[in-house]
Amino acid sequence: MLSSSDRHEYPAHWEADVVLRDGGTARVRPITVDDADRLVSFYEQVSDESKYFRFFAPYPRLSAKDVRRFTHHDFVDRVGLAATVGGEFIATVRYDRIDARGMPASAPADEAEVAFLVQDAHQGRGVASALLEHVAAVARERGIRRFAAEVLPANTKMIKVFTDAGYTQKRSFEDGVVRLEFDLEPTDRSLAVQRAREQRAEARSVRRLLAPGSVAVVGVGRRPGGVGRGLLGNIRDAGFTGSLYAVNSALPEGDKELEGLPGVPAHRSVRDIADPVDLAVVAVPAAQVPDVVTECGEHGVQGLVVVSAGYAESGPEGRERQRELVRQARTYGMRIIGPNAFGVVNTSPEVRLNASLAPEMPRPGRIGLFAQSGAIGIALLSRLHRRGGGVTGVTGVSTFVSSGNRADVSGNDVLQYWYDDPETDVALMYLESIGNPRKFTRLARRTATAKPLVVVQGARHGAAPQGHAVRATRLPHATVSALLRQAGVIRVDTITELVDAGLLLARQPLPSGPRVAILGNSESLGLLTYDACLAEGLRPQPPRDLTTAASAEDFRAALAAALADDTSDAVVVTAIPAVGETSAEDAALARALRSAALAAPAKPVLVVHVELGGLAEALSAAASTAPQSPAPAAPEGSRPAAPDAHPAPETDAPDDARLIPAYPAAERAVRALGEAVKYAQWRREAADPGRVPEYEDIDEKGTARLIDGLLARGQGLTLGTGETCDLLGRYGITVRPAVPAATPAEAVEAARNLGWPVALKATAPHLRHRADLGGVRLDLADEEQLLRAFAELTELFGRPQELRPVVQAMAPRGVDTVVRAVIDPAAGAVLSFGLAGAASQLLGDTAHRLVPVTDRDATSLVRSIRTAPLLFGWRGSTPVDTAALEELLLRVSRLVDDHPEVVAVTLEPVVVAPHGVNVLGATVRLAPPPARDDLGPRTLPVY
Repeated sequence: MLSSSDRHEYPAHWEADVVLRDGGTARVRPITVDDADRLVSFYEQVSDESKYFRFFAPYPRLSAKDVRRFTHHDFVDRVGLAATVGGEFIATVRYDRIDARGMPASAPADEAEVAFLVQDAHQGRGVASALLEHVAAVARERGIRRFAAEVLPANTKMIKVFTDAGYTQKRSFEDGVVRLEFDLEPTDRSLAVQRAREQRAEARSVRRLLAPGSVAVVGVGRRPGGVGRGLLGNIRDAGFTGSLYAVNSALPEGDKELEGLPGVPAHRSVRDIADPVDLAVVAVPAAQVPDVVTECGEHGVQGLVVVSAGYAESGPEGRERQRELVRQARTYGMRIIGPNAFGVVNTSPEVRLNASLAPEMPRPGRIGLFAQSGAIGIALLSRLHRRGGGVTGVTGVSTFVSSGNRADVSGNDVLQYWYDDPETDVALMYLESIGNPRKFTRLARRTATAKPLVVVQGARHGAAPQGHAVRATRLPHATVSALLRQAGVIRVDTITELVDAGLLLARQPLPSGPRVAILGNSESLGLLTYDACLAEGLRPQPPRDLTTAASAEDFRAALAAALADDTSDAVVVTAIPAVGETSAEDAALARALRSAALAAPAKPVLVVHVELGGLAEALSAAASTAPQSPAPAAPEGSRPAAPDAHPAPETDAPDDARLIPAYPAAERAVRALGEAVKYAQWRREAADPGRVPEYEDIDEKGTARLIDGLLARGQGLTLGTGETCDLLGRYGITVRPAVPAATPAEAVEAARNLGWPVALKATAPHLRHRADLGGVRLDLADEEQLLRAFAELTELFGRPQELRPVVQAMAPRGVDTVVRAVIDPAAGAVLSFGLAGAASQLLGDTAHRLVPVTDRDATSLVRSIRTAPLLFGWRGSTPVDTAALEELLLRVSRLVDDHPEVVAVTLEPVVVAPHGVNVLGATVRLAPPPARDDLGPRTLPVY
């Protein structure tokens, strides 16, 4: 047998952490010669039945020959992978390359026999499914295209692993054995299966952190004060429904409680707790955290919230300390929120967990909140509380996660949890970095089809916070924002806008269009609202002034009429208080508005009020989430007060009363409404995303051969003019030839061959595509005009060798545009479109879509730039052929999607004429494509 070093070095890139079906984690890695003892120990813990299913006969123990065979691999034709927890094997998988007769073989044989063995205690956790994904990826890397497996009919669990994987397969039965053969090329179904498993596993891993049955706080001081004691007090005071323990390594022998914490059992170590512990909240110095993690792992703790600082935010040494923390926790199958985290909150009555530094429990509600920054998390909770106390009452939180340095659990994981969480209707996120933009965009699109996702991104114009490891991206923030919007994300710029949008989306229906009715008792406030609607691209109706003498009944009747009017999609009510207005009148107006809104539940209603009177309080007074009296100001130097954790008093409103969001300024209400209108439109379009068209004239295989030949010359290269035209031509993209002309005579000869009239262009880098600098002469009808133009260019800009002049046949007049595609290592392939020229560049008027682009995407891409009216007959000009432009965009999208080696394409200018398009210039860059982790097996990120 060959040793691990005979054929290939140890493939460290095959190592990965995976989340299993129950939310725990395991480490997948290649099996080596050093694993003999682990393999024997693992096999001894497998039941006789499982051994029988693996070897088709009683096989009580492994012989020395077996151990050598199963630990010595060449990592090419014979590969073994193990899933480990706590450093010990819990499952293994192995493949052996075979030929057509089923005998051991080497390449070019492309089939392998595969077999699994899972420890009985870990069956049902999805270990085999995860191992199948990883061993299939390894096999594809080694040139294996098909797996074969022989399974006993009684081994239904393993048969299900294979049949549920989603690969194209063939099944037969012979000699009492089921033989399964399946191709390893990913299919749409296999990817769908993989992503569904990923969602369930990652959601469950977050659920284990947010809904534990028992919590231990490690680092609770023996005397009042300190972070650990504060955390324990917050959990206790919130009314946590599970078991709570305090851990202090300096607890005197024999002591069972800490001073001032009656009823909370105290222990010197997590190991000393007799019962299971689901979640450990760690608040000890960073140097002591590794020992705590070991204790938790050995005790079977499921997850950690690490509030301790001193990690990546403190510099390179802290970053390495953070990586080791994650490695150590995952070794034991635990996930981590943090380090440097603010904590987590779950307001569900069945849990009531406040494992955070917020001293009191937020008000229960339907909004999920994620913040990478503890300070912003505090601000968001505080702002939601204030708005609940004075504006709407629709501000309760279902769950809150502040991830700190997000070394493990990130916004992606929380999105997986919120996606099917019945307690969360709206998701609000504050992000300072996106570790995996490609995955975030995919998850955001899926989440947004089910519930609104509102995101504000910090650090937009600078580096990510020091504690955050992120993948490099070449895309500017504006492009990333556009791609998020394409995925259905409601992108806002401030936390005020985040809360404003969340309040509207939490309890109001989505508008069916942009038409807005405005009514109220202030003409001026109505006009401000009207102007704000126009600024947001909405279609407001003239405001209806009810005059300052309007009564609550007048408001009710006017709102009922507006809601019944088929010409409006939403209603904004403006209200100012009368002099001497009483709280009773506020309450009457609030009841009147709610009464009218409840009678027409299909349209959203918003209220704009001034900072006088008690209308906002009255609007929320009948809600079960109405606030208590404000807490007294905290003494100087103490922690700030937080929302009252006690329930609101009973009122006469039903629990499902339709709560109306109210805003202190017209522009804030209208901005939130504008975002809701755009999101509703996205939801309608997402129901029919369009299709990626097929074109019969595309030569996909020929293009692949051409690219392979070109890349054989080097790892990365920009193609020459001829090669560019050849490659693009294979995808039906014709580039008008441009003939170099180093002398006037060559220019004339080129013009005669191309046909008059022609254009003369300088292609030097500083003049290329810069018609505004005078480096282009158009409509040259004869030799005399061409020679004069040549002389002018050389006189203005220098010798022909510096100008690099070219001659090109004139294209029909039209609108000059630019089409680009680039493969970003973090975000993936992106298609961009805009008009050519300095004005568009200065305004940043470029639209973007993720590849592959559908026909609907192409249509919206053309229309989404601000200068799009120039394409559709603006000011009496002739409309151009946007259908041909959309086809060009689709062909470029197909090119970069089919061939990821095409890492950049620029078509500039593309003249869109009344009939057809003309590509006048093109550049293409080839390189080995960036690795795509979204098509490989499920793995947890390593930062």
